[in-house]
Amino acid sequence: MSQSTQTKGKLSSFFELLVQSIKGHEVDLTAISIKRAIILMAIPMMLEMTMESVFALVDLYFVGHLENSSHAIQTVGLTESVLTIIYSLAIGLSMAATAVVARRIGEKNPEAASKAGIQTILIAVAINLIISIIGLLYARDILLLMGASAETADHGTTFTRIMIGGSLIIVLLFLINGIFRGAGNAAIAMRSLWIANIANITLCPVFINGFGPVPAFGLTGAAIATTIGRGIGVTYQVYNLFNDKSALKIMASHFVPDWKQIKAIIKIAAPGILQFSIGSCSYIFLTRLVATTGGPDGSAGFQTALRLMMFSILPAWGLSNASAALVGQNLGAGHLDRAEKSVFITMKYMVIFMAIISALSLTCGHLFASFFTSDEKIVEIASHALKILSIGFIIYGLGMVLTSAFNGAGDTWTPTKINVFAFWLFQIPFAYFLARFLEMGPTGVFIAIPTAEAGIAVAAYILFKKGKWKKTVV
Repeated sequence: MSQSTQTKGKLSSFFELLVQSIKGHEVDLTAISIKRAIILMAIPMMLEMTMESVFALVDLYFVGHLENSSHAIQTVGLTESVLTIIYSLAIGLSMAATAVVARRIGEKNPEAASKAGIQTILIAVAINLIISIIGLLYARDILLLMGASAETADHGTTFTRIMIGGSLIIVLLFLINGIFRGAGNAAIAMRSLWIANIANITLCPVFINGFGPVPAFGLTGAAIATTIGRGIGVTYQVYNLFNDKSALKIMASHFVPDWKQIKAIIKIAAPGILQFSIGSCSYIFLTRLVATTGGPDGSAGFQTALRLMMFSILPAWGLSNASAALVGQNLGAGHLDRAEKSVFITMKYMVIFMAIISALSLTCGHLFASFFTSDEKIVEIASHALKILSIGFIIYGLGMVLTSAFNGAGDTWTPTKINVFAFWLFQIPFAYFLARFLEMGPTGVFIAIPTAEAGIAVAAYILFKKGKWKKTVV
């Protein structure tokens, strides 16, 4: 067979695999080749996370072209920083759902997997009722606490009230996608984010600028559009969860609280929530530090850079999530060596992806930032921040894969402990030292971020090689 024929055959096989990954169905990740399993899970997960990052960028784009764009951008950024706590809750619960559902699917017990998924949803609803009430009552105080000026707080209170008040929708979007990923069907998760984003992109200009009978809500319109868009995505998820075409078969009895299982899920989710809350709280401190040392322009520039960074990082997170599902199902099936091998193969793909992202960020940061605002000072700060942040993208990606592997095994405590040391005992003091004592201002904060991420990756690798995660009971 000629080399050209072999190449055509490989391309044909790859495109078939690509179509299968996007079309989607439950996959037994323990029975197919590891590379095939990674591609089937990673492609829809990367597209899913790309769509999640688009939410923030769409809002940033439209509000960045409003009058008083500095206040609008700062409001979006500060609110998103607070929402990272809610994202932490969503991610922690979705990690627990993925780990338990994947382990039960690996054990060939879909009924137990279905019940675990619904019990996790019950936990999410109970917690978010409290968060929503806090957001509705104290939106303005939250903005002021984050370092916003009184004018910015007055300008953005309704936006923040809607975004935090609708937190249940955010959590359900993450959580139900985690359930589908654990079952080996990442395509439904991907499509739910596509649907939500199409709705958001369509509705943003309508509610922000007004259209026909719909009045112009300005900044508030961005919150309305985003919440409705995410709500439509959740509706699609719920439909697929109950349509009997999934391997997960939901029954009415699954909605009765099983306190023993709820306790077991919380045992996995709690450190997972804490794990991401640690990083989120660190970023809240860094955001406030930038706001107080760099003013409104410095804050807006930093928020723009973070949104651009997350647009790059979230697809990488999708790739890393493939390792979580693979580890969970393979441990459930008793294939310990296969679980470990899948992580290292995922890491190779991650290096390639993040190298490309780093090169683009280093060379095109100014161009990317200028797309979201015409304020040259904000663009300059955002470009400067992005160049510093992108230096650590590759090692950041490797750390994400290893962290996802621990979480997929149900060992959520190991990455939590790493985060405590890296974020709270190093990143925050280091950023404060550079920004305040060395008078580097926002630049000191920018430098502290990739430095801490490098420490996380090194520590995670050392602990992963020790192999204690293989003995985790879920």
